[in-house]
Amino acid sequence: MTTTFATDTRARTATPVLPTADAHLALRPLPAGDARITGGFWALRQERNGRDAVRGGYALLEAAGNFRNLRIAAGLEEGEATGPIFMDSDVTKWLEAVAWEIGRAPADDLLELQREVTALYAQAQADDGYLDSVQQIRGKGERYTDLKWSHEMYCAGHLYQAAVAQHRATGDTGLLEVAVKNADHLVRTFGDGTAPDGTPKTQDVDGHPVVEMGLVELYRETGNRDYLDLAHWFVDARGHGIIERAGGEPTYFSDRVPSRQATTVEGHAVRAVYLAAGAVDVAVETGDTELLDASEQQFADMMATKAFITGGLGARWDWEAFGDPYELPTDRGYAETCAAIGGIQWAWRLLLATGKPVYADAIERLLYNAFLAGVSLGGTEYFYVNPLQQRDHAHQDENRSPAHGRRGWFDCACCPPNIMRTFASLDGYLATATDGGLQIHQYATATLGPVTVETGYPHDGHVVVTVTEDGPLALGLRIPAWSDSTTVTGPDGHAEPEPGTLHVIDREWSAGDTVELAFDTTPHRYVADTRIDAARGQVAIERGPLVYAVEQADQQGFTVDDLTVDADAPITEERRDDLLDGIVTLRVPGHAPAGHEQAAWPYQRLDATRSGGADHAVDVTRVDDAAGSQGATPDLPAVTATAVPYYAWANRGAAPMRVWLPLAR
Repeated sequence: MTTTFATDTRARTATPVLPTADAHLALRPLPAGDARITGGFWALRQERNGRDAVRGGYALLEAAGNFRNLRIAAGLEEGEATGPIFMDSDVTKWLEAVAWEIGRAPADDLLELQREVTALYAQAQADDGYLDSVQQIRGKGERYTDLKWSHEMYCAGHLYQAAVAQHRATGDTGLLEVAVKNADHLVRTFGDGTAPDGTPKTQDVDGHPVVEMGLVELYRETGNRDYLDLAHWFVDARGHGIIERAGGEPTYFSDRVPSRQATTVEGHAVRAVYLAAGAVDVAVETGDTELLDASEQQFADMMATKAFITGGLGARWDWEAFGDPYELPTDRGYAETCAAIGGIQWAWRLLLATGKPVYADAIERLLYNAFLAGVSLGGTEYFYVNPLQQRDHAHQDENRSPAHGRRGWFDCACCPPNIMRTFASLDGYLATATDGGLQIHQYATATLGPVTVETGYPHDGHVVVTVTEDGPLALGLRIPAWSDSTTVTGPDGHAEPEPGTLHVIDREWSAGDTVELAFDTTPHRYVADTRIDAARGQVAIERGPLVYAVEQADQQGFTVDDLTVDADAPITEERRDDLLDGIVTLRVPGHAPAGHEQAAWPYQRLDATRSGGADHAVDVTRVDDAAGSQGATPDLPAVTATAVPYYAWANRGAAPMRVWLPLAR
């Protein structure tokens, strides 16, 4: 294949989701180049991501053997394949990050890397379009023999997303040519009907969804309806026993219930949310309201019964899976970083489809807590899993355990390049447009079409929006559900909109007009549904959009494992520009012993006192049933715990931490 490259490399910040003009949507992404983060909280993270993580990703992929696999498949080297079967997907997620980063901050060195690796992909591709370097090496010519595990179409889906990003953000067509050739191969091979040779097409699905999103976006970029039709077929083929007949456990693979009949998410968390996001893509491009309604129901049930307070998704280490409703353990919660990213992608598509602010609220929770905790402040060390508690002396012998601290890479390296591409494309998730309207969903210092935004968000609830053009505009401003009282001050005076709504100011504007928003960032304690056993009798603390955690590094004279906190004592705030890139810490009144005394038996009777011995029962009168406390707290010294945003934990080493804090009663 001859790989061609365009020469236009102007900045092209663009959204990863760009529906067609005929798509059934309530809102649309801003045009390419109209959304740009220009400063503040997210700009720092994007800068470090581009400077260190994305650029450093090339060497990490080389060291892990990803590029070598492609060279072997291309006939440039000899040897055996290295790593998991899905190694190519790490490269294409990184290539997607490279593309968005070039669009965000054009740079010749990244463009050179992009073109080098793209050319390698073109060389590795088979003449008929097939491309999966590990399978090409290990399979000895066999293809699609074990799709439930082989990830062949999963790798294809990430290839398509990277190719579209490359074309939109940089103008290069090299990877798009590879993607189109591969997608044409899939169209000839899978679905209903017959193949070009007259044989029936293969009716099979990949065990790990993502090809659905990739195919729809490739359709949007090329206009080839075959790609949308195949994505629709893949979505509807789920839940009809294909994977089960191939020996796979249907729940794990999101294959137990058809997509349009499912009422919740189940099984492997990343698989489930990627499939759901792809289903929304199909629904809006085909006008499939039944599929869209089902997806809304699934998302609502997930947030109601299967999401951690951080927004984290996936309760179980076993199979990286969603658990039963309300099965949300604190210290053993999985909450994979990739699942948070998939949740953001799903919520964004639902926001575009429906315009409902609840999805923007969900994106905010996922971004600041479930996603951001997965990467260090420096941007180059990662968590695969994100539990809400780290015990003292936690075991460090489990793969990807947070007890190790963040790592620079993993054998299963799905999360690092996924984080890179999310940071690099984040501009596109801030706002949307309608005819005559602009809706701001995520608050960051940025330029968004005809307005600029200045804010110290998320640590500061003050936002200033300045209109930069004369003329009519319906300016929509998301009012977060967490802000009990919000004041909006603009040219027409004051308003106090309700939480969880989109406040619209529709008027004729003059350049320089401003709107100021003041959100209520008062810290609040939260209790969990009584069915969430792991959090009974405990509280979590939020301030604004941020979930907080008590981390050992900030405590003196006690360990967080022994801490209990007061239910209603005032929580005070302190701005700390010298700590963790600048945060607001919270001072939380509580109780804790100076040390823990190990008993011969760690359980005490609640109902009676045992005479003549050292063991005594707990005084039942001290149990506060109304608060759901599981037991009484002995008289303990008063302490003041310091809480920091959960996303910032483990940047000073891996140490005890907890989000849910037992109540002192």
